[in-house]
Amino acid sequence: MTMDYSAMKPQAVRQLIREGKIDYFTSGMCKGYAQANLVILPKELAFDFLLFTTRNPKPCPVLDVTEVGSPEPKAVAPGADLRYDIPKYRIYKKGQLAAEVTNLDGYWRDDLVAFLLGCSFSFEGPMLDAGLDVRHITEDHNVPMYITNIPCTPAGVFHGPMVVSMRTMTPKAAIRAIQVTSRMPNVHGAPIHFGDPAAIGIKDIAKPDFGDPSTIYEGEVPVFWPCGVTPQAVAMAVKPDFMITHAPGHMFITDVLNADLSIL
Repeated sequence: MTMDYSAMKPQAVRQLIREGKIDYFTSGMCKGYAQANLVILPKELAFDFLLFTTRNPKPCPVLDVTEVGSPEPKAVAPGADLRYDIPKYRIYKKGQLAAEVTNLDGYWRDDLVAFLLGCSFSFEGPMLDAGLDVRHITEDHNVPMYITNIPCTPAGVFHGPMVVSMRTMTPKAAIRAIQVTSRMPNVHGAPIHFGDPAAIGIKDIAKPDFGDPSTIYEGEVPVFWPCGVTPQAVAMAVKPDFMITHAPGHMFITDVLNADLSIL
């Protein structure tokens, strides 16, 4: 069982992460504050990726973009350092996962640009406030994520399939979840699908491509949201020479309140 960091402020949790004291998934941490996916690319690919995010705002809603060579996300967490303030990172080389590390010592370069993308963990607080069961929090595991057959809109060199995160609930609860998350388009917004997983290319819901499986009880339906792990599936398709991401479920916790990302 992981410790409860739900009441802590983002700066305090980021410091624990920087010190190596937290190295696991961040769902449920710093309740009320937005969490973000990370994508780091060389400058020559940054415009193409920014264009990709504008064409695919559901899976890739941009919260911040750093200056070239700077690891500081000045818009969402001034003073933070993206080289150290995420529990776990993935290093991709030519589309292959080359390493999983807890900091970017030896990997950060002066030509890199970092993108922070909205994360569905941000709407889990409002879901809990609405009385909804968020199964992976209840079961204390990482959210299940799946590569779908839904194509993203290409941009420059970037193309590939959408990744979705899944939460299971009763049909009545699903309707409420749609209402809650529709108010938060900056963190993926409403679901993209619910019901039959095969309709979006998921062959076995018990075997997620990322994260851990959740228990699905009788009478429940799986509900799928666009997911910021999509760039990792895109990396596998495009095979850029070098790309850094967060490890799925191990997010950057911003200083931005979820309420400030809501449209209602």
